[in-house]
Amino acid sequence: MNAPHDWPAALAPRWRQDTLQHGLGPAFHTALPGQALPDVHWVARSDALAAELGLAGWLAGDEALAVLSGNAAPSHGTPLATVYSGHQFGVWAGQLGDGRALLLGEIDSDAGPMEIQIKGGGLTPYSRMGDGRAVLRSSIREFLCSEAMHHLGIPTTRALAVIGSPAPVRRETVETAAVVTRVAPSFLRFGHFEHFTHTAQDPLALQRLVNAVIERYFPDCTDAAHPVLAWLEVVARRTARLMADWQAVGFCHGVMNTDNMSILGLTIDYGPFGFLDAFDPGHVCNHSDHQGRYAYARQPSIGFWNLHALAHALAPLVEDPQALRDAIEPYKDEYAQAIQQRLRAKLGLRESRDGDTELIDTLLRQMAAERTDYTIAMRRLCDFVSAPGAPNTTARDLFIDRAAFDVWATRYRERLAAEASVDTERQIRMRAVNPKYILRNHLAEQAIRTAREGDFAPTQRLLQVLEHPFDEQPGQDEYAALPPDWAQHLEISCSS
Repeated sequence: MNAPHDWPAALAPRWRQDTLQHGLGPAFHTALPGQALPDVHWVARSDALAAELGLAGWLAGDEALAVLSGNAAPSHGTPLATVYSGHQFGVWAGQLGDGRALLLGEIDSDAGPMEIQIKGGGLTPYSRMGDGRAVLRSSIREFLCSEAMHHLGIPTTRALAVIGSPAPVRRETVETAAVVTRVAPSFLRFGHFEHFTHTAQDPLALQRLVNAVIERYFPDCTDAAHPVLAWLEVVARRTARLMADWQAVGFCHGVMNTDNMSILGLTIDYGPFGFLDAFDPGHVCNHSDHQGRYAYARQPSIGFWNLHALAHALAPLVEDPQALRDAIEPYKDEYAQAIQQRLRAKLGLRESRDGDTELIDTLLRQMAAERTDYTIAMRRLCDFVSAPGAPNTTARDLFIDRAAFDVWATRYRERLAAEASVDTERQIRMRAVNPKYILRNHLAEQAIRTAREGDFAPTQRLLQVLEHPFDEQPGQDEYAALPPDWAQHLEISCSS
């Protein structure tokens, strides 16, 4: 580790090392520097996020390269790695923790205080059998998807930059090292709370953590009759809405372990994720998930399972176990309402009416039966013309069973007429919620392959497209096309 770097004078007043985790004390974390990497270089940067954080000028310099690669510590203090535990694939895994992530500190922004964390900065006490490193492949994927999800309007951790190094890292094969800079109001997970119940067995530490989280991130719960239960219900509702966001856009997380669930309701830890190409409710994006536990259609139920694990972890603080179960029960209705609202919006329906669920389900069943491309089909439906006899060939041509689509289209036309929908207005609304551009696996793979050859421009170009997912972008149709045949053979695993 090189000598600490001073922050620019304009930045220093907004930067501090008094994150919630720092204040909790050594039982919650270990302070340590990053481990230096040789010949570090920029791979990609998010100019949009840098501007939001007021870091645009700084991010362009060598100082940022040194600090965000872990090669130099920021002058305010030593970074830290936090301890947590969790259930992995439904099985208690015991102590885990930030095995390769280091929290540098917190910076004030227009959106509130944001933690800055680097992933891939080297060994920590929680690395277990790992090496503390991340590889270029997974770092590019996390960087692109973090920003893509944000611009889709889905709560998520963000990614500021990717830094590469020729240092070898062994996974299934030997790859090169990389460090991704992540940004979020907090990186706390369900597993942080599980740790002090199941592993540390320290109810005082658990209470201290819960009190600090409620005070800092959920202040509206402090005056409730039982703040812990009020807070747990808020977490349940946020999680339900996040699951609805994922399902509506066709996003598969791939590894919904409790240590990968954000207490703030953010999408966190992008590993073997994937967006649906063909609509397949049973799609499993992580080829390490042999039982299909985290299949696309199972994500909402897994979200509820994880909330049960969190509620169980809070049992030392609540005398009545039924009260904990009652606190997460609103998840069910919250999710049901949220997913129906999002799917109605995708079809341009402003009102909730009897028969809407059946109308939506009929379309999705036909798409599933024919493996219709989910994103392209929903985008083409934005052009649907409700006039009687209109052919609507743009969407119709995606379906093999044209007669079945025609039957559905007639019902859809009648439903639009029932609320006097004006085509031009509805089409605008639909294009605002049905993305044209998503991070398909083959697009990420193409960017990774060129980056491995030292050409990082395609990664940056793909980011620029993903920053405007709902817009028509002339000249960028290749990013919105059906995936090539070779994309069907891509496999994504937990190895990163």
